[in-house]
Amino acid sequence: MKKLFKVLFFLLLIGMSISLLFIGNGYNMYKEAINDVPIGEKVAQIKEKENYTKFSELPRMYVNAVISVEDKRFYKHNGIDIIAICRAAINDIKAMSYIEGGSTITQQLAKNMYFTQEKKIERKIAEVFMAWEIEDNYSKAEIFELYVNTIYFGDGYYTIKDACKRIFW
Repeated sequence: MKKLFKVLFFLLLIGMSISLLFIGNGYNMYKEAINDVPIGEKVAQIKEKENYTKFSELPRMYVNAVISVEDKRFYKHNGIDIIAICRAAINDIKAMSYIEGGSTITQQLAKNMYFTQEKKIERKIAEVFMAWEIEDNYSKAEIFELYVNTIYFGDGYYTIKDACKRIFW
């Protein structure tokens, strides 16, 4: 029994060490990104897009639909949704593959603003730190506004106004 306890303790230490390594690498990725281009500067770049759409221009039905599909607890969290992350982790473990991300709208915005689409644990951790930074500096309306002006709508369109023009005109 003592030997089993020692083995389990050793495995726990290894797991914690690996976790700390990932967290440290993710934090460094976040700090490098924010030092290269501060959030305010990045937001200004996004707002300079030709067809940037303000939150007040978006139909309430559209806002509600996106939130219900992408992040139903958007107004209740501080940038990360532990419930969604746990659900995604369980499904990823069951599938033995990255099939779900559990990202909030804020995390997706962070990824679109600063990081690649590559599925890596370090990037996901960097996203969390960036999401907290975004949530500390912007309102939910501003976050949503930035989100719909940075997501990819297909056919080369990255703003909601461009996508609507392509689809409806």
